[in-house]
Amino acid sequence: MPKKAGMEAWKKKRRTEYLERKEYRFYIFCEGQQTEPQYFNGFKKYIESNPIYKDMVLIEIEPCGAETMRVIGQAEDYVRRNGITKGQIWCVYDKDSFPAERFNGVLERAEVLNAQNKYVQYHAAWSNECIEFWFLLHFSYYTSNNHRSEYIEFLNAKFSELKVGKYAKNMENIFDILLKYGNPRLAIRYAKRIINEHQGMTPTMIAPGTKVYELVEELVKYLPDDVKGCFEE
Repeated sequence: MPKKAGMEAWKKKRRTEYLERKEYRFYIFCEGQQTEPQYFNGFKKYIESNPIYKDMVLIEIEPCGAETMRVIGQAEDYVRRNGITKGQIWCVYDKDSFPAERFNGVLERAEVLNAQNKYVQYHAAWSNECIEFWFLLHFSYYTSNNHRSEYIEFLNAKFSELKVGKYAKNMENIFDILLKYGNPRLAIRYAKRIINEHQGMTPTMIAPGTKVYELVEELVKYLPDDVKGCFEE
């Protein structure tokens, strides 16, 4: 066996052994290259520091640098290439200015994929217009359908008031800022209230709105107790 092929086989075997030890598996595919990955890396950091779950939970975060349907397309490709046979596949993406059919299409595609394999389930953690709306809900209940620039202006004003610097999409400590100065528990409550008030509507029609809280609630289960308490009622 060629040396390179032998090394690849060894790596594949080690990865398989590693995965088998992980009972709970999350594969998070983010539209953005910085904002969403930085935020969810906060969960990963705390979960991997939790002695109860660190050896049981796998969290892999993939920045896609792609929009809506291309995010779930890359997720499908990743699952296929890596032989993923079990886990939750989460697509985190924004509406921005993309057409309604592409924004809503992720949910439709997820339903098709989920019917094919009950062990690999796809989920859509969408935000209309952007994930900054989810961040904003940590500080205020907000229902005005404004342009995404308004949400960023709100965060800039709030961060300035808190003296934590200007909001930026590449903030490595965004999770910790929202945890310390915001209210994750209220953000979940507010996001749910908005979704419940728009029952039966498509994601495009719920503006503003976000389903990021659904992924957050899944990850919260494995956080250390002192951090988990900031999210749970």
